[in-house]
Amino acid sequence: MIAPITAASIRPRQRHSIANMPRLKNSLRNIIILEGTLKDPPRKTHDGFSELPRIERDARFIAQHLIMKKILSIISILLLVCIMGSGCNASDSEQPANGAESDAAADGKLKIVSTLYAPYDFARAVTGDRAELTMLLPPAAESHSFEPTPSDIIAIQNCDVFIYIGGESEEWVERILESVDLSSKQVLSLMDSVSLVEEEIVEGMEEEDEEEEGEAYDEHIWTSPINAGYMTTAICDAVKAADPANAEFYDQNTRAYLEKLTELDAHFRSIVASAARKTIVFGDRFPFRYFADEYGLDYYAAFPGCSTETEASAATVAFLIDKVNDEKIPVIFHIELANEDMANTIAEATGAKPLLLHSCHNITRDEFVGGVTYLDLMSRNLDTLREALM
Repeated sequence: MIAPITAASIRPRQRHSIANMPRLKNSLRNIIILEGTLKDPPRKTHDGFSELPRIERDARFIAQHLIMKKILSIISILLLVCIMGSGCNASDSEQPANGAESDAAADGKLKIVSTLYAPYDFARAVTGDRAELTMLLPPAAESHSFEPTPSDIIAIQNCDVFIYIGGESEEWVERILESVDLSSKQVLSLMDSVSLVEEEIVEGMEEEDEEEEGEAYDEHIWTSPINAGYMTTAICDAVKAADPANAEFYDQNTRAYLEKLTELDAHFRSIVASAARKTIVFGDRFPFRYFADEYGLDYYAAFPGCSTETEASAATVAFLIDKVNDEKIPVIFHIELANEDMANTIAEATGAKPLLLHSCHNITRDEFVGGVTYLDLMSRNLDTLREALM
């Protein structure tokens, strides 16, 4: 039986704390004074800062907004803990809609909650029609800035198996694990099921402005089909622990799915083995570190996989253009649900073809409703990668 993951196993993400906000505002004021824009301390009116220069008023407004957002997030979790502790149930209108079946509780199905699309789909492959599956991340949403809603937290409290990736983008999970009693649930951190690599900055790639302490592991572990197999096996073990009566059914489904992943892996290896080149270029973030390592590919990109940046500097774009031209790269990649402007700019400057390489971090609403799978998306990547390595 898989032991519940504790809050101690999650590394907190480094952020500017509330205590740092006054320091930020003082720094802005000092810059303005040094530049001669603000000669004397500003006079305050009834609202406290209406006569400040516009840049400082904006800085204070942003700081106050960020503080209030963090406070409201914490209050929401505390209120939900109180509600669940008193035995209250959520109304039907509060239930999450991403994959949940309305009659699941009545027919005794196992209830599984996953934070992201890839593990959601792996769990679907393992359980077939014998579980209610819920994906917390809304289709087409950005995973790196996701925060749970009250109904999401209730879904976690009421599930049998809770699956998450772990890492800095899911720091909110730590607050849930600290606040909600999940001791009777199967709680699975999938970063514990694979060998991790640190996120790296390659030549030409822009670094984040915010420096973080300690190791920053790349969270996009599912982009390697080999890792997908390890993750699926871990999910199967957790599901069997929660529902031992159907263990053989889950094992059978898992074996069949692992065979498909093995076949997918063989196709990628064949493409790379016969390729004319081993370099891929992204006019975008790069969430394919595990994929590139698995198949021996070199890569260049504007940003690392977990970057929140969307617009690269002129120097970065120029570097990628030169790289495409120098190595005669035929394809410039972008990822799903992203701004394609940079990839298109590089394509126009080089004659390279802009194409999507899907990282499976999320899908569109239409794809979700249509039941598109990880295997579907990665199979499309086969043809795309083959064209890029010509």
